[in-house]
Amino acid sequence: MTDREAQLKALMLRGLDGDAAAWRLLLSDLGAHLRPFFRRRLFNGGEDAEDLVQETLIAIHAKRATWDRAQPFTAWAFAIARHKLIDHLRRQGRRPTHPLDEASDLFADHTVEDGATRADLTRILALLPARQRRLIEDVRLRGLTVAEAAANHGYTLTAAKVSIHRSMKSLNARFAPASADGAEDED
Repeated sequence: MTDREAQLKALMLRGLDGDAAAWRLLLSDLGAHLRPFFRRRLFNGGEDAEDLVQETLIAIHAKRATWDRAQPFTAWAFAIARHKLIDHLRRQGRRPTHPLDEASDLFADHTVEDGATRADLTRILALLPARQRRLIEDVRLRGLTVAEAAANHGYTLTAAKVSIHRSMKSLNARFAPASADGAEDED
């Protein structure tokens, strides 16, 4: 079982048991995976991706009682996303040219190298204050827009942009290699 599968399945189980915070986190995480999945497969440059994400999340919510707890969660969620995409393409009168049978596109397996990279990234981001770290994680890692992340964390759009810029600049200054003369490059 992959890390992502285990994490999402745990959230789903907690959500089914009445944990509203876990349910919200599950839907948020799924949305972050579904957006690029749909954008890559749509013929209109991804214009309808957000609508498909919402339709899929609503279907997952409505059909949650049909999920078998003994089965993998991501395969079940992927099947719903796949059906929503096919229904959308049929309504548009188009036939998909991308293979739709691979759940790995939506929930890729994590390798040992991915785990090491994730651990390094966690250590680096831990250097930031918690609010800034969560903002960076939402925008740069989970794929939320700056506006979505700002709303989630109580920032104005401008304040979120400034915070992200300053956080990235601070991390870059700390971890970027020094120039040949030993001085750090200026922005």
